[in-house]
Amino acid sequence: MHAPPLPEMAPDTDTDTDTDTASLMEQILYEVKRVVVGQDRFLERVMVALLAQGHLLVEGVPGLAKTLTVKTLAQTLQGQFKRIQFTPDLMPADLVGTRLFNPRNGEFSTALGPVFTHLLLADEINRAPAKVQSALLEVMQERQVTLAGETHRVPSPFLVMATQNPIETEGTYPLPEAQLDRFMMKVHIGYPSDEEELAIVQRVIAPPVIVQPVARMEALVALQAACRQVYLDPALLQYAVRLVSATRQPARHGLPELQAWLSAGASPRATIALAEGARALALMRGRRYALPEDLTDLVPEVLRHRLTLSYEALAEGHSPDSLISRLMGRVSPPPRVLQHDAPTVSSL
Repeated sequence: MHAPPLPEMAPDTDTDTDTDTASLMEQILYEVKRVVVGQDRFLERVMVALLAQGHLLVEGVPGLAKTLTVKTLAQTLQGQFKRIQFTPDLMPADLVGTRLFNPRNGEFSTALGPVFTHLLLADEINRAPAKVQSALLEVMQERQVTLAGETHRVPSPFLVMATQNPIETEGTYPLPEAQLDRFMMKVHIGYPSDEEELAIVQRVIAPPVIVQPVARMEALVALQAACRQVYLDPALLQYAVRLVSATRQPARHGLPELQAWLSAGASPRATIALAEGARALALMRGRRYALPEDLTDLVPEVLRHRLTLSYEALAEGHSPDSLISRLMGRVSPPPRVLQHDAPTVSSL
């Protein structure tokens, strides 16, 4: 059976662009779900990160299809996929590359590392020391690597998905705050239900599913451009600013008890992530305008890794998610705005 023609770029007209955007995203998710069972929220967050050009930190026990999801997505989009197993003896050059000397001609050459790919899986990222983590700072933010004074751009689009095990902490290192802030979202993955686990076993023992490519990476670049055109009302942007500001100065927003529980709040990157993520989620839900629920649905994932809890908060058993829940209960979202003025796309 021949695969359908692969779209490269979205058409220019608004109507055709809307139709092709909805159709292409539906095809991508359908193809991934032919292999990956369940994990709907996780898959949605991966697509949000791709569309919003962000990175993902995933926390979950082994065996929950984290690697399989990214690998299948790369096959669906005909992109490059590389996996790095983080270990204590890993060196920065093992990630970004290094300069090599050739004694035959007396010249240096550049050997680029595995970060030069479209989809990079950093498996158990917290098992490598800080000097290795620092090697990811430039490439995650600037999409480039500097070696011996020369700048090398990574392929576009570029996504880092890092995993860490919440149970086993022996031999792990805490991630630097600067690196945590570069992750757009932190997603928690739980165990599948009994029905989903039965379906997982049935697929594993059956003949493997052949993943069909449905698009090229150029199509994903076009989707990212369409995401930037999604309308974001100023009231939603102001709501995002208030939420993030409340993590820094909770007393100003009517939450004085949180002042002693938060040692540090979220940076402006959190506000940007909320705005861009809301656009991406709205596009995935078939709209060319964002609604308050598009933003509020992403607040826990965007903020939970950016909050630094005090010793007092930890001693009293508080978690980032519980404090975020208090913040959201106090800082109210705006009402739905301008639904009648914005064009829509067909529902996915």
